[in-house]
Amino acid sequence: MYWGTAEAAWRWVLDQVRYDDAVWIPPSAGEEPNPVLSDGMYAGVGGLAHVLAEIRLSRDWTAEEQRLADAIAGQVLAGLATTTKHDFFDGLVSAVGVLTALEAPGADEAVARLLELSGPGGWADEWHSPPNFLDGARAQDLTLGTAGVLLGAVWARRHGVAGARRLAKVSAEILLAEREEVPTGLNWRVVPVRSCVVQREFPNFSHGLSGIATALALAGAEFGRPDLVEAAAAGAEHLVALADQSDGGFRVQHRIPLLDDMEPFSYGWCHGPTGTSLLWPALRHAGVSEVAGAPVEDWRSRCLHSVRVSGLPERRYPGFWDNDGRCCGTAGAGDVLLDSGQHTDFALHLADVLVERAIPDGSGVCWRFIEHRDDDPLLPPGVGWMQGAAGIAGFLFHAGRVAQGDTAAVPRMDTWWAL
Repeated sequence: MYWGTAEAAWRWVLDQVRYDDAVWIPPSAGEEPNPVLSDGMYAGVGGLAHVLAEIRLSRDWTAEEQRLADAIAGQVLAGLATTTKHDFFDGLVSAVGVLTALEAPGADEAVARLLELSGPGGWADEWHSPPNFLDGARAQDLTLGTAGVLLGAVWARRHGVAGARRLAKVSAEILLAEREEVPTGLNWRVVPVRSCVVQREFPNFSHGLSGIATALALAGAEFGRPDLVEAAAAGAEHLVALADQSDGGFRVQHRIPLLDDMEPFSYGWCHGPTGTSLLWPALRHAGVSEVAGAPVEDWRSRCLHSVRVSGLPERRYPGFWDNDGRCCGTAGAGDVLLDSGQHTDFALHLADVLVERAIPDGSGVCWRFIEHRDDDPLLPPGVGWMQGAAGIAGFLFHAGRVAQGDTAAVPRMDTWWAL
Protein backbone atom coordinates (compact mmCIF):
# COMPACT_ATOMS: atom_id res chain seq x y z
CA MET A 1 0.00 0.00 0.00
CA TYR A 2 2.74 2.49 0.95
CA TRP A 3 4.90 1.69 -2.06
CA GLY A 4 1.92 1.88 -4.41
CA THR A 5 1.05 5.38 -3.23
CA ALA A 6 4.74 6.36 -3.17
CA GLU A 7 5.16 5.26 -6.79
CA ALA A 8 1.99 7.09 -7.81
CA ALA A 9 3.14 10.28 -6.08
CA TRP A 10 6.57 9.98 -7.65
CA ARG A 11 4.98 9.47 -11.07
CA TRP A 12 3.05 12.69 -10.51
CA VAL A 13 6.26 14.50 -9.56
CA LEU A 14 8.09 13.17 -12.62
CA ASP A 15 5.26 14.48 -14.76
CA GLN A 16 5.96 17.99 -13.39
CA VAL A 17 9.66 17.90 -14.36
CA ARG A 18 10.52 20.15 -17.28
CA TYR A 19 13.60 19.92 -19.50
CA ASP A 20 13.93 23.30 -21.21
CA ASP A 21 17.19 25.23 -21.16
CA ALA A 22 17.45 23.80 -17.65
CA VAL A 23 15.81 21.00 -15.70
CA TRP A 24 13.26 22.36 -13.21
CA ILE A 25 10.08 21.76 -11.27
CA PRO A 26 7.45 24.32 -10.31
CA PRO A 27 6.94 24.98 -6.57
CA SER A 28 3.29 23.98 -7.12
CA ALA A 29 1.65 22.31 -10.07
CA GLY A 30 1.06 24.73 -12.94
CA GLU A 31 3.35 27.51 -11.66
CA GLU A 32 6.32 29.00 -13.44
CA PRO A 33 9.83 28.20 -12.17
CA ASN A 34 11.09 30.20 -9.20
CA PRO A 35 14.72 31.24 -9.83
CA VAL A 36 15.38 31.58 -6.09
CA LEU A 37 14.42 27.95 -5.48
CA SER A 38 15.33 26.37 -8.81
CA ASP A 39 18.20 24.03 -7.87
CA GLY A 40 17.68 23.87 -4.13
CA MET A 41 16.62 21.11 -1.82
CA TYR A 42 13.57 22.83 -0.32
CA ALA A 43 11.28 23.26 -3.33
CA GLY A 44 13.64 23.02 -6.28
CA VAL A 45 14.78 20.21 -8.51
CA GLY A 46 17.69 19.44 -6.16
CA GLY A 47 15.28 18.00 -3.63
CA LEU A 48 14.40 15.20 -6.05
CA ALA A 49 17.89 13.78 -5.43
CA HIS A 50 16.72 12.78 -1.95
CA VAL A 51 13.73 10.89 -3.36
CA LEU A 52 16.07 9.10 -5.74
CA ALA A 53 18.23 8.09 -2.77
CA GLU A 54 15.13 6.64 -1.07
CA ILE A 55 14.16 4.76 -4.24
CA ARG A 56 17.64 3.28 -4.52
CA LEU A 57 17.02 1.40 -1.25
CA SER A 58 13.75 0.00 -2.61
CA ARG A 59 14.51 -0.80 -6.26
CA ASP A 60 16.79 0.03 -9.19
CA TRP A 61 16.38 3.35 -10.98
CA THR A 62 14.62 3.44 -14.33
CA ALA A 63 16.20 5.02 -17.38
CA GLU A 64 13.98 8.07 -16.80
CA GLU A 65 15.22 8.38 -13.22
CA GLN A 66 18.87 7.98 -14.28
CA ARG A 67 18.38 10.76 -16.81
CA LEU A 68 16.89 12.97 -14.10
CA ALA A 69 19.72 12.22 -11.67
CA ASP A 70 22.34 13.04 -14.30
CA ALA A 71 20.56 16.27 -15.24
CA ILE A 72 20.26 17.43 -11.61
CA ALA A 73 23.89 16.64 -10.80
CA GLY A 74 25.15 18.36 -13.95
CA GLN A 75 23.06 21.47 -13.39
CA VAL A 76 23.94 21.84 -9.70
CA LEU A 77 27.63 21.32 -10.47
CA ALA A 78 27.55 23.89 -13.28
CA GLY A 79 26.09 26.55 -10.98
CA LEU A 80 28.58 26.26 -8.12
CA ALA A 81 31.14 28.74 -9.42
CA THR A 82 28.69 31.62 -9.74
CA THR A 83 26.06 31.14 -7.04
CA THR A 84 26.07 33.50 -4.08
CA LYS A 85 23.57 31.49 -2.05
CA HIS A 86 25.09 29.51 0.78
CA ASP A 87 22.26 27.96 2.80
CA PHE A 88 21.04 24.47 3.66
CA PHE A 89 17.67 24.94 1.98
CA ASP A 90 18.67 26.35 -1.43
CA GLY A 91 22.35 27.26 -1.56
CA LEU A 92 25.79 25.67 -1.50
CA VAL A 93 25.09 23.56 1.59
CA SER A 94 22.04 22.20 -0.22
CA ALA A 95 24.31 21.42 -3.18
CA VAL A 96 26.62 19.34 -0.97
CA GLY A 97 23.62 17.28 0.13
CA VAL A 98 22.25 16.90 -3.40
CA LEU A 99 25.54 15.85 -4.96
CA THR A 100 26.39 13.36 -2.22
CA ALA A 101 22.87 11.88 -2.39
CA LEU A 102 23.42 11.25 -6.11
CA GLU A 103 26.99 9.99 -5.51
CA ALA A 104 28.10 12.66 -7.97
CA PRO A 105 31.28 14.78 -7.94
CA GLY A 106 31.39 18.44 -7.03
CA ALA A 107 30.99 18.67 -3.25
CA ASP A 108 34.61 19.86 -2.98
CA GLU A 109 33.80 22.74 -5.32
CA ALA A 110 30.79 23.68 -3.20
CA VAL A 111 32.95 23.73 -0.07
CA ALA A 112 35.58 25.86 -1.80
CA ARG A 113 32.90 28.31 -2.92
CA LEU A 114 31.52 28.52 0.63
CA LEU A 115 34.98 29.44 1.89
CA GLU A 116 35.32 32.03 -0.87
CA LEU A 117 32.01 33.68 0.09
CA SER A 118 32.61 33.74 3.84
CA GLY A 119 33.09 37.11 5.48
CA PRO A 120 33.19 38.72 8.90
CA GLY A 121 30.20 37.47 10.85
CA GLY A 122 29.22 34.82 8.34
CA TRP A 123 27.62 34.69 4.92
CA ALA A 124 25.58 37.35 3.15
CA ASP A 125 21.91 36.91 4.05
CA GLU A 126 19.14 38.07 1.74
CA TRP A 127 16.36 36.94 4.09
CA HIS A 128 17.02 39.24 7.06
CA SER A 129 16.96 42.90 6.08
CA PRO A 130 15.46 46.23 7.19
CA PRO A 131 13.11 47.21 8.73
CA ASN A 132 13.19 44.29 11.22
CA PHE A 133 16.97 43.82 10.95
CA LEU A 134 19.92 46.12 10.46
CA ASP A 135 21.85 46.26 7.20
CA GLY A 136 24.43 43.51 7.08
CA ALA A 137 22.56 41.14 9.40
CA ARG A 138 23.84 37.57 9.20
CA ALA A 139 21.72 34.52 10.00
CA GLN A 140 23.23 31.90 12.28
CA ASP A 141 20.51 29.22 12.21
CA LEU A 142 20.66 25.75 10.68
CA THR A 143 18.54 26.28 7.58
CA LEU A 144 19.55 29.76 6.39
CA GLY A 145 22.70 30.60 8.33
CA THR A 146 26.06 29.69 9.79
CA ALA A 147 24.96 26.56 11.65
CA GLY A 148 23.83 25.10 8.32
CA VAL A 149 27.30 25.74 6.90
CA LEU A 150 28.79 23.96 9.91
CA LEU A 151 26.43 21.02 9.41
CA GLY A 152 27.44 20.94 5.74
CA ALA A 153 31.11 20.90 6.73
CA VAL A 154 30.51 17.88 8.95
CA TRP A 155 28.68 16.06 6.16
CA ALA A 156 31.44 16.95 3.69
CA ARG A 157 34.11 15.64 6.06
CA ARG A 158 32.21 12.36 6.40
CA HIS A 159 32.37 12.05 2.60
CA GLY A 160 36.08 12.83 2.41
CA VAL A 161 35.63 16.27 0.83
CA ALA A 162 38.66 18.56 0.76
CA GLY A 163 38.34 21.81 2.69
CA ALA A 164 35.73 20.52 5.13
CA ARG A 165 37.91 21.02 8.21
CA ARG A 166 38.72 24.61 7.29
CA LEU A 167 35.06 25.37 6.58
CA ALA A 168 34.08 23.91 9.94
CA LYS A 169 36.65 26.05 11.73
CA VAL A 170 35.44 29.25 10.05
CA SER A 171 31.75 28.59 10.77
CA ALA A 172 32.27 27.26 14.29
CA GLU A 173 34.32 30.27 15.36
CA ILE A 174 31.57 32.59 14.12
CA LEU A 175 28.97 30.72 16.18
CA LEU A 176 31.14 30.71 19.29
CA ALA A 177 31.70 34.45 18.97
CA GLU A 178 27.95 35.10 18.72
CA ARG A 179 26.86 33.01 21.72
CA GLU A 180 24.74 34.71 24.38
CA GLU A 181 25.50 33.80 27.96
CA VAL A 182 22.27 33.42 29.94
CA PRO A 183 21.71 32.23 33.53
CA THR A 184 20.60 28.79 32.30
CA GLY A 185 23.38 28.17 29.77
CA LEU A 186 24.03 29.52 26.27
CA ASN A 187 21.64 30.85 23.67
CA TRP A 188 21.69 31.63 19.96
CA ARG A 189 19.01 33.39 17.92
CA VAL A 190 18.30 33.22 14.22
CA VAL A 191 20.13 36.57 13.92
CA PRO A 192 22.46 37.98 16.59
CA VAL A 193 20.66 40.36 18.93
CA ARG A 194 22.91 43.29 17.94
CA SER A 195 21.53 43.09 14.38
CA CYS A 196 17.85 42.88 15.35
CA VAL A 197 15.42 45.81 15.42
CA VAL A 198 12.58 43.52 16.44
CA GLN A 199 13.64 41.02 19.11
CA ARG A 200 12.39 37.50 18.43
CA GLU A 201 13.53 33.90 18.78
CA PHE A 202 12.56 30.64 17.10
CA PRO A 203 14.20 28.19 19.50
CA ASN A 204 13.52 24.92 17.70
CA PHE A 205 15.44 23.07 15.01
CA SER A 206 15.02 25.03 11.80
CA HIS A 207 15.77 28.59 12.89
CA GLY A 208 17.16 28.59 16.39
CA LEU A 209 18.86 27.16 19.41
CA SER A 210 18.07 23.48 18.89
CA GLY A 211 19.48 23.34 15.38
CA ILE A 212 22.54 25.43 16.23
CA ALA A 213 23.38 23.28 19.26
CA THR A 214 22.94 20.17 17.11
CA ALA A 215 25.45 21.42 14.53
CA LEU A 216 27.95 22.35 17.25
CA ALA A 217 27.68 18.93 18.90
CA LEU A 218 28.20 17.07 15.62
CA ALA A 219 31.13 19.28 14.63
CA GLY A 220 32.70 18.84 18.04
CA ALA A 221 32.58 15.07 17.62
CA GLU A 222 33.71 15.06 13.98
CA PHE A 223 36.66 17.42 14.37
CA GLY A 224 37.78 16.65 17.93
CA ARG A 225 36.61 19.98 19.37
CA PRO A 226 35.46 19.51 22.99
CA ASP A 227 34.80 23.26 23.22
CA LEU A 228 32.07 22.91 20.60
CA VAL A 229 30.53 19.97 22.45
CA GLU A 230 30.59 21.96 25.69
CA ALA A 231 28.87 24.90 23.97
CA ALA A 232 26.23 22.57 22.51
CA ALA A 233 25.52 21.05 25.92
CA ALA A 234 25.18 24.52 27.45
CA GLY A 235 22.72 25.42 24.71
CA ALA A 236 20.74 22.27 25.48
CA GLU A 237 20.64 23.24 29.16
CA HIS A 238 19.02 26.53 28.21
CA LEU A 239 16.58 24.77 25.88
CA VAL A 240 15.44 22.58 28.77
CA ALA A 241 14.76 25.74 30.76
CA LEU A 242 12.54 27.03 27.93
CA ALA A 243 10.55 23.82 27.50
CA ASP A 244 7.06 22.86 28.58
CA GLN A 245 7.39 19.46 30.26
CA SER A 246 3.99 19.46 31.98
CA ASP A 247 2.71 16.15 30.58
CA GLY A 248 5.99 14.25 30.62
CA GLY A 249 6.85 15.51 27.16
CA PHE A 250 9.12 18.24 25.81
CA ARG A 251 7.96 21.10 23.61
CA VAL A 252 9.32 24.61 23.17
CA GLN A 253 7.31 27.57 21.95
CA HIS A 254 7.31 28.18 18.22
CA ARG A 255 8.30 31.82 18.73
CA ILE A 256 9.44 33.95 21.66
CA PRO A 257 7.64 36.27 22.18
CA LEU A 258 4.43 34.91 20.69
CA LEU A 259 2.27 36.99 18.38
CA ASP A 260 -1.33 37.48 19.43
CA ASP A 261 -2.83 35.16 16.81
CA MET A 262 -0.07 32.52 16.91
CA GLU A 263 -0.40 28.97 18.22
CA PRO A 264 2.16 28.60 21.04
CA PHE A 265 3.39 25.18 19.93
CA SER A 266 4.08 23.56 16.61
CA TYR A 267 4.99 19.88 16.23
CA GLY A 268 6.90 19.53 12.98
CA TRP A 269 10.52 19.19 11.88
CA CYS A 270 10.94 22.95 11.60
CA HIS A 271 9.48 24.48 14.76
CA GLY A 272 8.43 21.58 16.98
CA PRO A 273 9.58 18.60 19.00
CA THR A 274 9.98 16.48 15.85
CA GLY A 275 13.01 18.48 14.80
CA THR A 276 14.15 19.31 18.31
CA SER A 277 14.32 15.57 19.08
CA LEU A 278 17.36 15.45 16.76
CA LEU A 279 19.46 17.47 19.22
CA TRP A 280 19.63 14.72 21.81
CA PRO A 281 21.15 11.93 19.67
CA ALA A 282 23.62 14.54 18.36
CA LEU A 283 24.76 15.15 21.93
CA ARG A 284 24.91 11.42 22.57
CA HIS A 285 27.03 11.04 19.42
CA ALA A 286 29.37 13.69 20.84
CA GLY A 287 29.73 11.82 24.14
CA VAL A 288 27.27 13.82 26.27
CA SER A 289 25.22 11.44 28.38
CA GLU A 290 23.17 13.86 30.52
CA VAL A 291 21.72 17.35 30.29
CA ALA A 292 20.02 19.11 33.20
CA GLY A 293 20.33 15.95 35.31
CA ALA A 294 18.55 13.61 32.89
CA PRO A 295 19.88 11.23 30.20
CA VAL A 296 19.84 12.69 26.71
CA GLU A 297 17.80 9.71 25.50
CA ASP A 298 15.09 10.66 27.99
CA TRP A 299 14.88 14.14 26.49
CA ARG A 300 14.61 12.61 23.02
CA SER A 301 11.84 10.29 24.16
CA ARG A 302 10.02 13.23 25.76
CA CYS A 303 10.12 15.14 22.45
CA LEU A 304 8.69 12.18 20.58
CA HIS A 305 6.05 11.69 23.28
CA SER A 306 4.89 15.28 22.71
CA VAL A 307 4.53 14.53 19.00
CA ARG A 308 2.64 11.32 19.76
CA VAL A 309 0.05 12.92 22.06
CA SER A 310 -0.33 16.25 20.23
CA GLY A 311 -3.42 15.19 18.30
CA LEU A 312 -1.78 14.96 14.87
CA PRO A 313 -2.59 13.91 12.19
CA GLU A 314 -6.20 14.93 12.93
CA ARG A 315 -7.18 18.42 11.83
CA ARG A 316 -8.78 19.16 15.17
CA TYR A 317 -9.64 22.78 14.43
CA PRO A 318 -8.82 25.32 11.72
CA GLY A 319 -5.08 25.91 11.70
CA PHE A 320 -4.11 22.71 13.52
CA TRP A 321 -2.18 20.24 11.40
CA ASP A 322 -3.16 21.53 7.99
CA ASN A 323 0.09 20.34 6.42
CA ASP A 324 1.23 16.90 5.25
CA GLY A 325 4.76 17.82 4.14
CA ARG A 326 8.21 17.12 5.53
CA CYS A 327 8.99 20.59 6.88
CA CYS A 328 5.88 21.37 8.89
CA GLY A 329 3.71 18.31 8.59
CA THR A 330 2.88 14.64 8.67
CA ALA A 331 5.62 13.21 6.46
CA GLY A 332 8.39 14.94 8.42
CA ALA A 333 7.05 13.72 11.76
CA GLY A 334 6.62 10.19 10.46
CA ASP A 335 10.11 9.98 8.99
CA VAL A 336 11.80 11.13 12.20
CA LEU A 337 9.77 8.58 14.16
CA LEU A 338 10.83 5.80 11.78
CA ASP A 339 14.46 6.90 12.06
CA SER A 340 14.26 6.83 15.86
CA GLY A 341 12.76 3.35 16.10
CA GLN A 342 10.25 4.75 18.62
CA HIS A 343 6.46 4.84 18.10
CA THR A 344 6.83 2.91 14.84
CA ASP A 345 3.18 1.87 14.87
CA PHE A 346 2.19 5.52 15.11
CA ALA A 347 4.58 6.44 12.29
CA LEU A 348 2.91 3.84 10.07
CA HIS A 349 -0.47 5.24 11.11
CA LEU A 350 0.74 8.59 9.77
CA ALA A 351 1.64 6.83 6.54
CA ASP A 352 -1.88 5.32 6.44
CA VAL A 353 -3.39 8.78 6.76
CA LEU A 354 -1.22 10.11 3.93
CA VAL A 355 -2.40 7.25 1.72
CA GLU A 356 -5.99 8.19 2.58
CA ARG A 357 -5.41 11.89 1.86
CA ALA A 358 -3.75 11.30 -1.52
CA ILE A 359 -5.65 12.99 -4.35
CA PRO A 360 -5.69 11.25 -7.76
CA ASP A 361 -4.44 13.62 -10.46
CA GLY A 362 -3.53 12.58 -13.98
CA SER A 363 -1.28 9.54 -13.91
CA GLY A 364 -0.47 9.84 -10.20
CA VAL A 365 -1.46 11.35 -6.87
CA CYS A 366 -0.68 14.55 -4.98
CA TRP A 367 -1.65 16.31 -1.76
CA ARG A 368 -3.23 19.71 -1.10
CA PHE A 369 -2.46 21.44 2.18
CA ILE A 370 -4.82 23.92 3.84
CA GLU A 371 -4.55 27.61 4.61
CA HIS A 372 -7.67 28.07 6.72
CA ARG A 373 -7.46 31.88 6.59
CA ASP A 374 -7.93 31.97 2.80
CA ASP A 375 -11.34 32.14 1.15
CA ASP A 376 -10.33 29.03 -0.79
CA PRO A 377 -8.49 27.08 1.91
CA LEU A 378 -7.10 24.32 -0.34
CA LEU A 379 -3.60 25.26 -1.52
CA PRO A 380 -2.32 24.13 -4.93
CA PRO A 381 -0.48 20.79 -4.78
CA GLY A 382 3.20 21.23 -3.96
CA VAL A 383 5.81 19.34 -5.95
CA GLY A 384 9.14 19.40 -4.09
CA TRP A 385 10.95 17.72 -1.23
CA MET A 386 10.11 19.77 1.85
CA GLN A 387 6.56 20.88 1.09
CA GLY A 388 5.27 18.68 -1.69
CA ALA A 389 4.56 15.28 -3.15
CA ALA A 390 8.24 14.41 -3.61
CA GLY A 391 8.97 14.55 0.11
CA ILE A 392 5.80 12.66 0.99
CA ALA A 393 6.71 9.97 -1.55
CA GLY A 394 10.13 9.68 0.10
CA PHE A 395 8.51 9.03 3.48
CA LEU A 396 6.14 6.45 2.01
CA PHE A 397 9.02 4.60 0.35
CA HIS A 398 10.68 4.51 3.79
CA ALA A 399 7.44 3.37 5.46
CA GLY A 400 7.09 0.61 2.89
CA ARG A 401 10.51 -0.79 3.78
CA VAL A 402 9.76 -0.67 7.50
CA ALA A 403 6.40 -2.38 6.99
CA GLN A 404 8.30 -5.20 5.23
CA GLY A 405 10.68 -5.50 8.19
CA ASP A 406 13.57 -3.62 6.55
CA THR A 407 14.94 -0.97 8.92
CA ALA A 408 17.43 0.47 6.44
CA ALA A 409 17.23 4.26 6.28
CA VAL A 410 18.82 6.84 4.02
CA PRO A 411 21.43 8.87 5.92
CA ARG A 412 21.01 12.55 5.08
CA MET A 413 22.80 15.67 6.19
CA ASP A 414 20.02 16.54 8.66
CA THR A 415 19.40 13.07 10.15
CA TRP A 416 22.34 10.66 9.80
CA TRP A 417 23.29 10.69 13.51
CA ALA A 418 19.72 9.89 14.62
CA LEU A 419 19.29 6.64 12.68
